[in-house]
Amino acid sequence: MMTNNNAIIAVYKSHAEAETAVKELERSDFDMKKLSIVGRDYHTEEHVVGYYNAGDRMKYWGSLGAFWGGIWGLLFGSAVFFVPGIGPLVVAGPLTGWILGALEGAGVIGGLNALGAGLYSLGIPKNSVLQYETDVTTGKYVVIAHGTSEEATRARAIINCTNPEMVAEHQITGGNNDL
Repeated sequence: MMTNNNAIIAVYKSHAEAETAVKELERSDFDMKKLSIVGRDYHTEEHVVGYYNAGDRMKYWGSLGAFWGGIWGLLFGSAVFFVPGIGPLVVAGPLTGWILGALEGAGVIGGLNALGAGLYSLGIPKNSVLQYETDVTTGKYVVIAHGTSEEATRARAIINCTNPEMVAEHQITGGNNDL
């Protein structure tokens, strides 16, 4: 797991705002392997038709298929989880691996859903994890940039220019091992 890193977590009200942040980080040469985004396809009248992962290219059909397709072309790793109470949880970036690792290692962690388990295993405090779960449940998007202190400071400066609803910084010291 990562050690002595920082995570900048930004919450956006819409997929368009989150996409702007991701693209701005890419234009600023931020290491895209250190960037994740999570949200849900919240248009309940349009159900997920399907997704697949062929090599490194994942395809997704649903109300935000074009959005997620574009994001998955930029970020490393992708998944769709079905989370009771939330529905389709769509993830791109290294958070995908953190979620899978947390779920494989511990199943359900103290009432946290799949997103919460991944964030908690990364080392995000549980009270913050609960807020990010709520944000995603209410249709918002969470963007996570992680790296050294310098990378995090740079990512925060870029993110602050993209109209986030909220930005927080968490010092990551190796993840929570009390799973």
